[in-house]
Amino acid sequence: MLDTVKAKSPARAATPHPLDPLTAEEITAACTLVRAASTSPEACRFPTVRLEEPTKQQLAVGGAGLPRRAFVLTLDVQNGEAIEHVVDLSRGEIVVRKLVPNREAPYGQPSVMLEEFFKCEAVVKADPGWRAAMHRRGLSDNDIELVQVDPFSSGFFDKAFERGARIVRAVSYFREHPQDNGYAHPIEGVVAVVDLIGGRVIDLTDEDPIVPIPRKKRNYGAHETRNPRADIKPLHIEQPEGASFRVDGWKVDWQKWSFRVGFTPREGLVLHQLAYQDGERKRSLIHRASVTEMVVPYADPTANHFWKSAFDAGEYGLGMLANALELGCDCLGNIHYFDVPAADSKGEPFVMQNAICMHEEDYGIAWKHYEFRNGLFEVRRSRRLVISFFATVGNYDYGFYWYLYQDGTIQLETKLTGIIQTAAVQPGEKYRWGGMVDDNLGGPTHQHFFNVRLHMDLDGGGNTVTEHEFVPRPWGHDNPHGNVFDTTTRVLSRERDAAAIANGETGRFWKISNPNETNSVGGAPAYKLVVNPSPLMLAQEGSYVRRRGGFATRHIWVTAFDPAEKYASGDYPNVHAGGDGLPRYAAQNRNIENADIVVWHSFGHTHVCKPEDFPIMPVEYAGFMLKPTGFFAANAAGDIPPDRNSRSVLAGDQKGTGGGSCCHAS
Repeated sequence: MLDTVKAKSPARAATPHPLDPLTAEEITAACTLVRAASTSPEACRFPTVRLEEPTKQQLAVGGAGLPRRAFVLTLDVQNGEAIEHVVDLSRGEIVVRKLVPNREAPYGQPSVMLEEFFKCEAVVKADPGWRAAMHRRGLSDNDIELVQVDPFSSGFFDKAFERGARIVRAVSYFREHPQDNGYAHPIEGVVAVVDLIGGRVIDLTDEDPIVPIPRKKRNYGAHETRNPRADIKPLHIEQPEGASFRVDGWKVDWQKWSFRVGFTPREGLVLHQLAYQDGERKRSLIHRASVTEMVVPYADPTANHFWKSAFDAGEYGLGMLANALELGCDCLGNIHYFDVPAADSKGEPFVMQNAICMHEEDYGIAWKHYEFRNGLFEVRRSRRLVISFFATVGNYDYGFYWYLYQDGTIQLETKLTGIIQTAAVQPGEKYRWGGMVDDNLGGPTHQHFFNVRLHMDLDGGGNTVTEHEFVPRPWGHDNPHGNVFDTTTRVLSRERDAAAIANGETGRFWKISNPNETNSVGGAPAYKLVVNPSPLMLAQEGSYVRRRGGFATRHIWVTAFDPAEKYASGDYPNVHAGGDGLPRYAAQNRNIENADIVVWHSFGHTHVCKPEDFPIMPVEYAGFMLKPTGFFAANAAGDIPPDRNSRSVLAGDQKGTGGGSCCHAS
């Protein structure tokens, strides 16, 4: 039995479900139609091609008979014109065509495409001013050919060359050979601004005094690792009878859970129609869940770094940068992979192999009790279903892991790893804007913020969010011993009421409930949003990055559902002046009590770099949980049968425990 197994994908249904990602054939049909309607087909590019999803209400009325539609965003690479199209695939026609007003304030551009990464490097290396800057730092023409040029989303600071323009800023790194870790050798004080439409450098920073390029090698490939550990024994994860989940196309059933898998170029993994079987009832929980945006603002005010504030979803596309996951490396056990059809920048379909991984994991103890009075001993192990993908965005790698637990808990965990941004430091000096990570090498302090969008559907119908805190009760006749504390409740009735900040001192938490239903103890069935300790954006009020990443100024937002409000940062954060996204949505102050609502949660990590983060950063974790609170009548994991793991052995003894179970006694 192999310790890691890839499940074979089942045959796809002849007629896709209305929420299934576009097929390769549908991508071809949509892009062919749009390209033919373009005024300049040879200049037509496709930054985004995805399913135009039906709403919850449309699904309830139309069901599987709804027309399949594609959203196609085009960019004319000769004049910069961007156009949104909605294509009715059933009828074979464009039903919506809308010009993106990217030349008008507050501007905004489609995401940067992979072909533009290569274009940027070619433009920069051909620029005489940039080459002169390299020569000033002691690099020869041969050295220049190996220089790593990183195109970086430019941010926005209301400079003339930014307004309405499609630009990136480019920073550079020295390399002695193509596999040399360039981030160990940053070229400080040189930043090129590239006009991607005009194909030229339109602004160049070349600072004095020159900071020497750090030359110490810090490579990390296995072939360069000295003295790897030799005392690690194999650890196999086996499921001799196969996995417990069932997959039908994009539909998944696992124990009492059911959901549909989706994927978009911007968000990557999407979970649709998440539900739990509670006795005879299949109970809906979340209609749609995804990470719609993240932003990484840097705290270094110098030329190479002040503008860095990558919106990795909206400016690049987390889905477009998804990894092909490796069997036995990225995922262990009995694995099912989802291959995702996608469109390249020219509208040609391709398949993202192994983009999504799904498997089961043991997660320790689910519940346990030993009753010494009567000898009753019961213990059950927890198992969770993992649905995940990884995206590499330049130097950083981000894993997004959804976990479903047997007791009804839902968790999202993000895993942050990869290579930090670096800054060259003058010999003998300390880096002022972060931490030293090596000789003459600093890592800028920065923050990572994610925002998850949860279109709630708790038991169907209207949902309400309430905010709760723990407060001590004053001494008095109802608290004679001073030990009583209370839980406050505040109903969030309007959108402006709901933009909130977590408070660990008072244990502030939020419940999403269905006030139209009654649970087993006379209340409303609910789920509790468990917020982990998380920073907020520390950039000053009035700064451009704060204006552009306003979603990261609050932990919680609740909005009335609007199909046009898909992303925490707005539709086009790339070279956008700011003010879009959640602050704009919530400013409408719509009713959110007993309504069709979307809960948005911002969470993240403030990273002060240290030597242990280089050359490869160990994984940092951030995320949240949703836990049933009065949703079930009892512990939903109470019916897990006792089972003893037959492959467990005493250390040094290879004889297993055998079958059966001693996980209970009466």
